[in-house]
Amino acid sequence: MASQVVIVGGGVIGSSVAYFLRASDPTVQVTVIERDPTYARSSSALSAASIRQQFSTPLSVRMSLFGIDFLRSIGERLEVNGERPSIDLHEGGYLFLATPPGTATLRENHALQRELGADISLLDPAQLRARFPWLNTEDLAAGAFGESGEGWFDGYGLVQALRRKAQSLGARYVATDVVGIAREGRRATAVHAANGETYACDVVVNAAGAWSRAIAMMLGIDIPVYARRRSIFNVSSPAKLDRAPLLIDPTGVYFRPEGRTYICGTSPAADNDPDDLPLDEVDHALFDDVIWPTLAHRVPGFEALRVERCWSGYYEYNVLDQNAIIGHHPEVDNCIFANGFSGHGLQQGPATGRGVSELILRGRYETLDLSPLDWTRVLEGRPIVEKNVV
Repeated sequence: MASQVVIVGGGVIGSSVAYFLRASDPTVQVTVIERDPTYARSSSALSAASIRQQFSTPLSVRMSLFGIDFLRSIGERLEVNGERPSIDLHEGGYLFLATPPGTATLRENHALQRELGADISLLDPAQLRARFPWLNTEDLAAGAFGESGEGWFDGYGLVQALRRKAQSLGARYVATDVVGIAREGRRATAVHAANGETYACDVVVNAAGAWSRAIAMMLGIDIPVYARRRSIFNVSSPAKLDRAPLLIDPTGVYFRPEGRTYICGTSPAADNDPDDLPLDEVDHALFDDVIWPTLAHRVPGFEALRVERCWSGYYEYNVLDQNAIIGHHPEVDNCIFANGFSGHGLQQGPATGRGVSELILRGRYETLDLSPLDWTRVLEGRPIVEKNVV
């Protein structure tokens, strides 16, 4: 049984693992090595921080169903010394829109989501106009809307609450960089840090997010996860959108309310999405050429938009299939990977933390089988096809 666990990365994934480990077995020594305790560059803090069940694969739906249950009960779960954290969870719903060519896929996804217990409604254009009168539906065939269980929240607040709770349960957080991992045969034996310390480990967890590839290379393992920059724009508009959800246009452009303003963005074209672009730069051309014209078409009131502020964060992007890689690599017995969430880490973090802790403590998944996300498909080149990648 593992008595010393070293987690590389203290964002939502690493801190979820630390929390579930210590909550499940207080005898396990947990050390979390986080390079930046301010989380200034972490994906957890820089993302649009949302949760949905509108996926096309059963496991992603189930992970997110647990995620919303966890977020709804975060005050009780993560209370420390009588203080209950709040993450401003707003269940405003996702609205996925489809033109005629995308209608069959939307209907198939909706049937799966409903079967698994997600509260999603399928709407025709007349119903869309009735519920969202500010929406241009002339080229739309259908929409899928999350009546409950979907929305957005304070991602930075979630990470801080998980970290604080894990620490209160006895997890140790160390602010430093990992510079090497000692390996003997099929086992990682110690983690070397930039502070000069060496941390012995029975198990090491790679939860390093956008930097997980470098950590994997320290073990001689090539993981297909790269840092891909995503720019987010906070905009204001004189338009008043009653009950605006998080809307996903058929083009992939999205927006959602953020107080009196709106957050919007989209992924760049595949042929213009290089690795490791600097986070101190923002892709303004993407807004001018793609995002703004799309929003102005979909919401006529958005013809007048003003960018109030903008920033960039990293997706830890799994280039194989944009789904997480969770579990052991067959060449290293005691290293568990939890990487490549490709923008889904905040919502899948609780289910991942619970599952990885079960794998460490009991050698198997007990509540939700995450094995479809393991290394097997990666090594065999069998991507999971997720049709609702945003």
